[in-house]
Amino acid sequence: MDLSYWEIKSWLTNIDFTIVGSGIVGLNCALSLKERFPKANIVILEKGVLPQGASTKNAGFACFGSLSEMLDDLKSHTEADVLELVKKRVMGLQLLRRTLGDKIIDYQGLGGYELFTKEDDLLEECLSKKEYINTLLQSIFEDSVFSVKPNRFKFQNVEDKYIFNQYEGQVDTGKMMVSLTQLVLKKDIKILNNINVKNFSEDANAVKIKTNQFEFTTSKLLIATNGFASQLLDGNVKPARAQVLITKPIKNLHIKGTFHLDKGYYYFRNIDDRILLGGGRHLDFKGEETMEFNQTRLIQEKLETLLKTTILPETSFDIDHRWSGIMGLGSQKKAVVKQVSNHVFCGVRLGGMGVAIGSLVGKELADLISE
Repeated sequence: MDLSYWEIKSWLTNIDFTIVGSGIVGLNCALSLKERFPKANIVILEKGVLPQGASTKNAGFACFGSLSEMLDDLKSHTEADVLELVKKRVMGLQLLRRTLGDKIIDYQGLGGYELFTKEDDLLEECLSKKEYINTLLQSIFEDSVFSVKPNRFKFQNVEDKYIFNQYEGQVDTGKMMVSLTQLVLKKDIKILNNINVKNFSEDANAVKIKTNQFEFTTSKLLIATNGFASQLLDGNVKPARAQVLITKPIKNLHIKGTFHLDKGYYYFRNIDDRILLGGGRHLDFKGEETMEFNQTRLIQEKLETLLKTTILPETSFDIDHRWSGIMGLGSQKKAVVKQVSNHVFCGVRLGGMGVAIGSLVGKELADLISE
């Protein structure tokens, strides 16, 4: 790019903090840095026209984990680890709501339901461990989290009992990200879109960044690219694509709340009198371990079948739109927030819980910077 003197002077000179990624983590990191360093010159680099990855592409679940997910996590994590995961997700959601306000993000605390297919015995396991998990979570919540509810939504081919989470909610993802972006811009923080970071190098005093458009130097580099982290960092962060579809509006849609099915590998909700349905990654784990935004016939057909046979068995519907997002996963659920080198830091691997922990991870990433 052929930059003018004014462009270099105004946008790319004397940069204190450069953040890669304008998703939930990157934007919250910028806000936290500006609060601590009001005079700092902060630039956010975003490779997409809009935030790429998952921040603008998720289903808007304000959740911290279903009962079956927690039981599954306990197979590879200690009780203390699982408790800490839940605590951070709850803290992250509280921070998000304080930062933007419930009305702005259209937060609704309608609760969440976990559905169970009749083919496995997962429901029985959850019922037998329900009180154990409720007791485990007592240090975080004032009341029991999980209870049993009857099938009142007329879903078919699932068990007649649901596990209900009274503390689960939902947000409007678009409103959330627009509001967060506007808040960042009001703080005189610059966001440069269509800028893809190719590589960076570090000397004793600064980091030199090479992008697809220009090169410049920054005092500190903070990487918040989650599912795309492996492009810039060595570490245990794998991309995981999540495919989603949404129906056209449906009259008298009776479904309210957020819903998890098949250990959370499928999830759906009512948004604007439409059913938003996503998931199916477990049908092809290896194939969905990709950074490519796309849909596959295998998963999309399964999602449509779920709509026809389980979610809307007595209601006609039309698919209006399909899309995908890229999450960042690893062998452990804990996010990676650390100093990589003298002037480079990262906050990545959100484990599919970006709405819940993204705000907190952004703050923790900023907190790594010493005064």
